Amino acid sequence: MIRAEFRGPLAVITLARGEKRNALTPEMLGSLESAIAQASAAGREGRTRALLLTGEGPVFCAGFDLSLCREEAEAGGGGATVLRSLLTGLSQAVAALREQPLPVVIAAHGAALAGGCALLGAGDLVVTDAGAKLGYPVVRLGISPAVSAPWLRLKVGDGPARARLLDPGVIDGREALRVGLVSRCVEQPAEVLPAAMEEAVALASKPPGAVRALRGWIGEVEGEVRSWAGLRASLSLTGGEEERRMLPAAWAARGPDGPSGAPRGAR
Repeated sequence: MIRAEFRGPLAVITLARGEKRNALTPEMLGSLESAIAQASAAGREGRTRALLLTGEGPVFCAGFDLSLCREEAEAGGGGATVLRSLLTGLSQAVAALREQPLPVVIAAHGAALAGGCALLGAGDLVVTDAGAKLGYPVVRLGISPAVSAPWLRLKVGDGPARARLLDPGVIDGREALRVGLVSRCVEQPAEVLPAAMEEAVALASKPPGAVRALRGWIGEVEGEVRSWAGLRASLSLTGGEEERRMLPAAWAARGPDGPSGAPRGAR
């Protein structure tokens, strides 16, 4: 579900679950963190100079695979255990991306929703397309996107971050560029990966020592954003009354696959 490879000076990590819109599972997030660690080691050894994160299929990432929560609930487990694993894995993966030494470029074509949108907070540069759907629609499912808040606030500022986290709607690529969620917007989804590759190659051409020092300095300025406060806030609601009521209603409306992070209109 995660494919990692080295292409010249780039470490390329691909969310490789295109048939499920790259919906995230706990195992997938664990594999992503491992791939990031491998890229980080290669960067420290001088074998690679930039990291590119992309997704196969029609969209970058539709969020968590919440059908796993439904399976757990139907087995009598309630569904909260899987959701806690998803939230924790997401927080760890984003922290790993931000803390490793390589500059990160993310190619977010088609859609980046909920957990998929949270991954964008780890990108130094993010490329999307004009018609892409981006946002945090999980609020309508009784799930708190607070796990995404620390990195989103650093990227877009406090006011825009509050608006995005509290609004269950989505924005398009042009609006995402305007508010600072992404750094480049192309017209068509097929243009996203080539544009992101171009950005990554340009970053890889910079003196690696200077780039590592800059990222290290940025990390120091950001301070303890990884304090897990956002994760704790999201975890505090798992298994709560709103989630128990709203998730089954969404499953009933969507059919046997259950909801992912994607709203109906983004599918």
